Amino acid sequence: MKLLACLLALCTAGLARAEPAVYLIDAEHSFVYFEVLHFGTSTLRGRFGALDGHVELDRAAGRGVVSLRIATAAVDTGMPAFDARLRQGDLLATEAHPQAYFVARNFSFDGPKVTAVRGELTLRGTSQALELRALRFGCHTHPLLQREVCGGDFEGELKRGDFGASFGMPFVANRVRLLVQVEGIRR
Repeated sequence: MKLLACLLALCTAGLARAEPAVYLIDAEHSFVYFEVLHFGTSTLRGRFGALDGHVELDRAAGRGVVSLRIATAAVDTGMPAFDARLRQGDLLATEAHPQAYFVARNFSFDGPKVTAVRGELTLRGTSQALELRALRFGCHTHPLLQREVCGGDFEGELKRGDFGASFGMPFVANRVRLLVQVEGIRR
């Protein structure tokens, strides 16, 4: 009887599939930073945060899913008057579009490390393809939470005019560099 139970367990073990790990975005450690050339002289910088969402990651299978929400009114350049200007209808249009979204299902891996994520950014109601390249990626067990935390730094770029935010061009550049700092806590 024990032999039959062992054989049955071995046969069904192959049927069991590993489930992807789900990580909830840690809002205290996750932000989107942006940089844009201003009048050809200096770079304007700011950030959006905190991020909200989750990541499903199956490192063994080389697959993943990202779903992020970004509150557009949470823009912060360190200059309140400029932040208010960015929120207006011809730039971020935060009243009409209070959320931006990044959704991705196309991941690239080097072994267990994520090297790039390709998906779609929706900003001002317009969706465009966006690739975020990993500058670094890693996972560890958080000493206080005793749970796995994965995260990294990613970079990408977009053309703000593609989303209808063309005010100030060409004096303020069309190209916007994105730097995404993100950590997720395994559920």
